[in-house]
Amino acid sequence: MKVSSQDIFLLTKEANRLEMVPDEKAAFTKFKEILKIQPTNIYALNKCSELCSRIGKRQLDKKVTNDYYEAAKTYAGISLKLDPNNAEGNCVMAIALGRSSLNKGGKEKIFTAKEVKKYVDIAIKSDPKNYKAWHVLGRWNYELSSLNIIERSAAKLLYGSIPLGTIRDAIFAFEKSNSITDGFILNYFELARAYKKNDENTKAINTINKMLLLPNHTEDDAAIKEDGKRLLKDLQ
Repeated sequence: MKVSSQDIFLLTKEANRLEMVPDEKAAFTKFKEILKIQPTNIYALNKCSELCSRIGKRQLDKKVTNDYYEAAKTYAGISLKLDPNNAEGNCVMAIALGRSSLNKGGKEKIFTAKEVKKYVDIAIKSDPKNYKAWHVLGRWNYELSSLNIIERSAAKLLYGSIPLGTIRDAIFAFEKSNSITDGFILNYFELARAYKKNDENTKAINTINKMLLLPNHTEDDAAIKEDGKRLLKDLQ
């Protein structure tokens, strides 16, 4: 049976609706349906990657989590083979790499940090208004600013040097993300954490209070707000 562009449009519309419900596993299934019909659909590939990173983070079984993260990298990799400079493809690859390295340490974490920076820089260069890419850059700077002396020394020995992020750089990137979109709950939370680390507690409190008033958009948002409430107690 021949599938028309109208069929793809309707499937995409339904997948987007499911993501907004939010029902991310159902949305993921629907985007996979699109890829069965049209394997080179970059939008669906990028969405599958992003959803795998999000769904994977919530899994209790470490192996299942890793499987989702590997799938996220695979979808992003296919997308980038089709269009190496695609902003969203580079962004979701950076997200997948960043998520997969959170529980790793030593050489692998430092190597992955270099890879994340490479992809996020391309994403921002291709689309300076990609708010998710600015958020990833903020996380990158936050994590790199937290390296201890041993980890910094290891980075220098392994790679000569890597640009080590600062907390001010993290704050700039998170603020940039917020200036592009006003409803990204995770970004508000990470910005508040960065303010706290930089001893800007009043800004951290104000940021969390704003975040708590925002409507939830993803399946993670309710849990992020609970984390925000705990952070607020520490600040007050």
